[in-house]
Amino acid sequence: MATHYPRHILLQPIHSRVAVRKDKPQGLNGWRLAGFASLAVPIYAAQMPLAVYLPAIYAQHFGLSLATIGAIFLAERVWGAVADPLIGTFSDRTRSRFGRRRPWIVAGGIVFGLAATALFFPMLGVTPLYLAASLFAMYLGWSMLQIPYLAWSGEISGRYHERTRIVTYQTVAGSAALLLVLVLPTIIDQVRPQDGALKLAAMGSVVLVSLIVALPIALSAFPKASAPDQPVVRLSTPRAVALVFNDKLLLRVLASDLAVTTGQGIRSALIVFFVTFYMGLPQWASGLFLLQFVFGIAAGPIWAQIGYRIGKHRAAFTGEVIQVAINLGLLLVVPGNLPLLLALTIAQGFAQGSGNLMLRSMVADVADRHRLETGHDRTALFFSAFSLSIKAGMAIAVGVALPLVAWLGFDPKTANSPEALHGLLLVFALGPALAHAVSAALVYGFPLDQASHEKVRQTLAARDSALAPAE
Repeated sequence: MATHYPRHILLQPIHSRVAVRKDKPQGLNGWRLAGFASLAVPIYAAQMPLAVYLPAIYAQHFGLSLATIGAIFLAERVWGAVADPLIGTFSDRTRSRFGRRRPWIVAGGIVFGLAATALFFPMLGVTPLYLAASLFAMYLGWSMLQIPYLAWSGEISGRYHERTRIVTYQTVAGSAALLLVLVLPTIIDQVRPQDGALKLAAMGSVVLVSLIVALPIALSAFPKASAPDQPVVRLSTPRAVALVFNDKLLLRVLASDLAVTTGQGIRSALIVFFVTFYMGLPQWASGLFLLQFVFGIAAGPIWAQIGYRIGKHRAAFTGEVIQVAINLGLLLVVPGNLPLLLALTIAQGFAQGSGNLMLRSMVADVADRHRLETGHDRTALFFSAFSLSIKAGMAIAVGVALPLVAWLGFDPKTANSPEALHGLLLVFALGPALAHAVSAALVYGFPLDQASHEKVRQTLAARDSALAPAE
């Protein structure tokens, strides 16, 4: 049953005499933020191998077909569409002496670690069933870990730009993880380029070691949650889904992020094939991705500063337009033309993350507005939808891009015709360009900016104060 608040409290106005303060991007202790952000390392460290290397290695080294791998990824997303909102809803209404988020993060970390062991260190014969079971368990643990973690990051501070700062720390930590994960295959390519099992084991080691180290550090970074205690509301899965799809601003953020992740996922899923077969430079396959993320680490703070100055949605729009231009530029790349590909890769590094960083911060702002309108905090539910858009974008990229290039005649196990390689180029370039254009269109003119969010926060503070029991 919903909780009803007096109308004068729920809709308490913000008078014109209340000025919007300048929300400076500082406040929380930097060391604590770094410790909290460390949990992004294993989360991000697993993301890139799943999107980039795992499909290629399981196809080339273990003999699974591209169509089978794509079907497994898509099937997992159907499972995730049910599991993620449930995890978000249960996390929002969890009450324990350790808080709402910590029990889920601990349990998720255990499932995540066990599944990662099976996926990166195959101990049995690799079959479609083995891949499906390991992948499903991996994503379940990932959701149990990531969704409460993202929701908690939105509750540490309610300030508009401080949330961008929190996400920036997480993005930089995640980019550093990606850098480390990409260094290892690059080194292995120079020594044993055909050893897919060794690459999997190296990347899996990074995931597991960083998880063991980061989990206790992140859990102890902020002992007390800043979010106010909210009434527990029992939601069925259909009702939870309806809440997500009835919020138009949240839908815009989710759809924009889905497009961002799909574009990035297409590029990630095909870059090994593109560099190896179209460019004819297999020794550069891992190195180019490494180069991209070296520049991506520096890009996080740069985009944060841009967001402080022009606002989150404008920064996201700008970054997505730049991404469109970069991906269209790939159409000019011809086999062996490494300098142009290097330049576009560096530009991609600087541009990447702008959308992900800003959109993740915007979800917490939308959740604040939802709490103002309904009286209920459903931050984790909203982030579960955001997490779903991330993983759905990755799965759509693999589930569509790989079968599409296969339909166009590309096969990594045989010699390819010029037509098949040209088809690979078109999907690699135009797929991300179209996705980033859609993302830019969706985020353009987003109405919940700093000024309007400040009014939401002030009204929430006034209402919470009015509802607080007298001492």
